[in-house]
Amino acid sequence: MKTEYRNDPTMDSSGFVLLADYVPHIVQEIRYYSTYNFIGERIDGYEEPCAILTIEAARALKVASNELNVQGYRLKVFDAYRPACAVKHFVLWGIEDQDIRMKPYFYPDLEKQALFTEGYIAKQSSHSRGSAIDLTLLDMKTGQELDMGSPFDLFSPVSHPDCRSITEEQYENRMLLRQTMLRNGFLPIGCEWWHFYLKNEPYPDTYFAFPVSSAYLRR
Repeated sequence: MKTEYRNDPTMDSSGFVLLADYVPHIVQEIRYYSTYNFIGERIDGYEEPCAILTIEAARALKVASNELNVQGYRLKVFDAYRPACAVKHFVLWGIEDQDIRMKPYFYPDLEKQALFTEGYIAKQSSHSRGSAIDLTLLDMKTGQELDMGSPFDLFSPVSHPDCRSITEEQYENRMLLRQTMLRNGFLPIGCEWWHFYLKNEPYPDTYFAFPVSSAYLRR
């Protein structure tokens, strides 16, 4: 544990790794580092566009990635570890009723407050425990994302994993991702096809606060 945070376990990153060190060919598009997300600005705590996970989750994802590579697919990550200050950013944004600039792209059919009541945004996120990840699949031949029937972070019933108003191919693509993650120790949630968390997560009761930064991990 870092000396300056000896008495604060939420700042201890010693059990975490850069995902790219475990899954070298994984594609990363860390949305909350960019401005293309449901808020429309870089989210607090994202100092670098890199995916960070607990060692246990990274190891499990490596096996899942290898399994998919053999089938001609590659994993693409949108978000992994999310510091507590980022979740606070989400909550404070939710209080500001006037800020709906990204509504047409991410929650066109919902009022802003419904994002919390419907479970799309939580006041405490499993991502902050370090073993949750948001991801999709790429076709290695074309380099294109598989069509999942809805884009990442579209807050809508069509993004629910079991939605059947999408095409059969889109549903099969979701199930390919889902079944691969399940076989490798991850669990899904009911409202987002892209979100999974490690069943036997090592820190089930700790919501970490250190920044998303490779430099912080290497201190």
